[in-house]
Amino acid sequence: MKRITFLLFAVAMAVTSFGQENKPLSPKATVEGKIGASKITIVYSQPSARGRKMLGGKDPYGKVWRTGANEATTIEFDKPVKIEGKDVPAGKYALFTIPNEKEWTIIINKEANQMGAFNYQESKDLLRVNVPASKAPAFVETFNISIGKDNIQLKWEDTAVSFKVKG
Repeated sequence: MKRITFLLFAVAMAVTSFGQENKPLSPKATVEGKIGASKITIVYSQPSARGRKMLGGKDPYGKVWRTGANEATTIEFDKPVKIEGKDVPAGKYALFTIPNEKEWTIIINKEANQMGAFNYQESKDLLRVNVPASKAPAFVETFNISIGKDNIQLKWEDTAVSFKVKG
């Protein structure tokens, strides 16, 4: 009788766990918008702090960051744009950053399909611009990228960064 009870319990547990979804820790997100005449598409994975110090901690200051989790973040423009006054042709690129406390470096890299920043090569950068970092109005648990009227914003933990885009 104990064997049958145990077997039924094991089957019930297997069926229950089979039906549950495993939610990824850093789910994939897509942001689309228009700035001027250019359609912009950003694909990235959204890590969460989950009680950890991320910027300046797990993701150290002064090092190239994939600007999200998992694969490198991609940014695509269907028409040429200017980022902080510098020309960027239409195309799909990797978006990397170098976070620091007071200033971030925004990097548009020609190699769009990369796993994280493991094989990042500075020689493939299309542009680098420095922008100020500011304090976010409230704590942001999950990394977020948004497209504004004339800029792209990055927010996480207590940090907010934006860079100007003209389409």
